[in-house]
Amino acid sequence: MPNYTLTVNGETHRLNLPADMPLLWVLRDKLGIKGPKYGCGIGVCHACTSHLDGKEIQPCQVPVADAADREVTTIEGLADGDTLHPVQEAWLEEDVAQCGYCQPGQIMAAVALLKRTSNPTDADIDKIENVCRCGSYFRIREAIKRAAAKM
Repeated sequence: MPNYTLTVNGETHRLNLPADMPLLWVLRDKLGIKGPKYGCGIGVCHACTSHLDGKEIQPCQVPVADAADREVTTIEGLADGDTLHPVQEAWLEEDVAQCGYCQPGQIMAAVALLKRTSNPTDADIDKIENVCRCGSYFRIREAIKRAAAKM
């Protein structure tokens, strides 16, 4: 098996893994990072949304070989010590979470959106494809707008 170097949330890891192992399994099963959730496994639900070199990805669809020598950020890597990212703060202020299962992916998608556009419209926000079984989409929209105003 090949060796890979991954930087995840600022920490470097050297791993001996099959090239086609999904990054989601590496994060959850090999590194113990539980923020990205397994939902569908085919990149549709986006519960696992994370960032690769600052861009939104679904790690269930990214082989570890494609993430080698790159920067992976999960929900665990957003905060700066005890200081939450503005999107995380807005999520709490808008009381977005219900069951919470999809929320790490939702937050990571929102952060990626706000990197692309500092003042997103409802149409921009509606393009986020993360599935929320609880249906807290209105509060998600309000939290994204609140975070945009903070940033």
